[in-house]
Amino acid sequence: MTKSTHRKFTFEFKLDAVRRFLAGESQVVLAKELQLSSPDLIKKWARIYRNEGEDGLRPKPRGRPLSSFKAPAEPESELQRLRRENERLRAEVAFLGKVNALRDEEQR
Repeated sequence: MTKSTHRKFTFEFKLDAVRRFLAGESQVVLAKELQLSSPDLIKKWARIYRNEGEDGLRPKPRGRPLSSFKAPAEPESELQRLRRENERLRAEVAFLGKVNALRDEEQR
């Protein structure tokens, strides 16, 4: 089996490269010195750094967030369910009323 050529870069590595680039060092020279596959990586990291700050360069967790798989802490009571349904139906009636009002206005 062959090893993947896709390198992972640490937060500190990216931050150092971006700071040197922003200090005025050439991206081509930096890319060669740091043995990067492309000088565009430094530009990409610099753009992320400008938009999101240092936290943008930190590794992100992969996959779907765990919170989406959590079950509700306690089952919803019937009263809560009915109140939620009532609120949804009120919003639906209000929306349909506005749609009808717009139709009536267009026909005039």
